[in-house]
Amino acid sequence: MLERTGIAGSSLLLVAALLICAAVPPLAAREASPAGRAQSFWLHMNSTPVDDATIAVEAKRRAHIVLNAWEGDLLRKLKAVNPAVKVYVYKDLSSTRSYACKNGEDDEQLPTGLGYCRVRATHPEWFLRGPDGRELVYSGYEGHWQMDVGDPGYRRAWVSAVVANAKATGFDGVFLDNALFTCDAYHPGTCPAKYPDHASFQWAYTGMLAEVRAGFSAAGLLAVGNLANARLQPGGWETYSAFLDGAFDEWWLAFASNRLLEDYAQGWSKQVAQIAANEAAGKMTWVQPHFDVGDAKAFRYAVAGMFMTTNGNTAIAEIAKTDGYGDPTPWHAEYDWHLGQPVGAYRTVADKVYRRDFTCGAVVVNANPTGSREVEVRLQRPHTDQDGKQVESVKLPGTSGALLRAKC
Repeated sequence: MLERTGIAGSSLLLVAALLICAAVPPLAAREASPAGRAQSFWLHMNSTPVDDATIAVEAKRRAHIVLNAWEGDLLRKLKAVNPAVKVYVYKDLSSTRSYACKNGEDDEQLPTGLGYCRVRATHPEWFLRGPDGRELVYSGYEGHWQMDVGDPGYRRAWVSAVVANAKATGFDGVFLDNALFTCDAYHPGTCPAKYPDHASFQWAYTGMLAEVRAGFSAAGLLAVGNLANARLQPGGWETYSAFLDGAFDEWWLAFASNRLLEDYAQGWSKQVAQIAANEAAGKMTWVQPHFDVGDAKAFRYAVAGMFMTTNGNTAIAEIAKTDGYGDPTPWHAEYDWHLGQPVGAYRTVADKVYRRDFTCGAVVVNANPTGSREVEVRLQRPHTDQDGKQVESVKLPGTSGALLRAKC
């Protein structure tokens, strides 16, 4: 999903009753990492080849890995190296794909819950239509046909098919792409006739996620949803997350090397609060900043922002090219650091400058706009910065951050 700004959030109060039923206790089987150590994930969704040497490394150091349904052999290799790594199957929550049907037969393994040809033949009413009566397709994504997640029959069929597929292959859970908030998300300016506004569209999705919750819980499957742009929807992150074991923010603090998210009403603080909300509920959060390979400033801003509220259930992985989900993302030395345990919540130390202390270090972020003046933050005791220098203060310009180690 692409970043959209300026979209007015709609009220989600209609879903209160569903939320009461959706509260999900943390899974006892999932062990959180120490709060002061980063987790990372790997979205391998472009079916690129993976050699045994890569498997041997990534299975041990990634907390979560997402594969396609047809990569069962890769799943088994990863589990053979590290039985504890959590591996998820990719499934689009809200589309079916015509390219995955050939000569009238759906592929055996699908990127979606249901096959295009099966639905076309048996339930054509599940294809969402616009006000002109035409079926809706995803703009920019050929062969993606939007489905009616508000239809009870579609919900039951989708959950049943996905559970059966995931369990048969041996996945730990499902990565649910496109848990959408805006009714025109993939066809700007055109909403489905059945859901003409964002509120009715979101109501349909909460019902779909409630069905997912019930079916997945019974099957022992984890559910992680792509909640991109939730920060633009009042209450959106909390509402959808209530039905999930974890949530993915596809656009985390960095939209490109030259587009870092500053602090404003729907900016830095809003995204950081998403992690805090999930951590309080014992849920996972995956965050994905976008920036060029080797961009230390963007990486430090993103990882320091993550550490502001994580208590061990949050994982990070960058991406340089939108939808470039092939090879593993870069591994940073900071992922092997251990800052110890947090010493309280993060706090404001200057205007839009924030700090959180740990028993073995600290993180500092200047969330003022890019190009704004440097702000110096004194550390009270010696620290080692990310370049290996001993420092007693850091000077940070706007949209920058620092991860610092100290003796403990």
